[in-house]
Amino acid sequence: MARFKLDPAHPPVLDADTAARLDAMTDADLTAQALSDPDNLPLTEEELARLASARRVRSVRARTGLSQQRFADTYRINIARLRDLEQGRTRADSALLAYLAVIEGEPEAVLRALG
Repeated sequence: MARFKLDPAHPPVLDADTAARLDAMTDADLTAQALSDPDNLPLTEEELARLASARRVRSVRARTGLSQQRFADTYRINIARLRDLEQGRTRADSALLAYLAVIEGEPEAVLRALG
């Protein structure tokens, strides 16, 4: 396998023949090609769920403006668990999702309760 480092200032350009071949492919052709690539298999339902969970956790933390460490300390969430959640390695359970909803909607109330 050839490796290269992508230079954002000079992205690779398709040659005319390759561009014409891709333009001629239907959506079904493109889907079939993608499904046949062993290095790029479609995500499973579990993987999609973990990614959705990761987005939710990251978005709540981002709205607080806190770093991972400060968010974990402030809301008493294990930092390793928070990292695993945000990186999609694990999925948030319903109790944590409920806690995040409360943090998002009533952060002052949570801080008072943890006081």
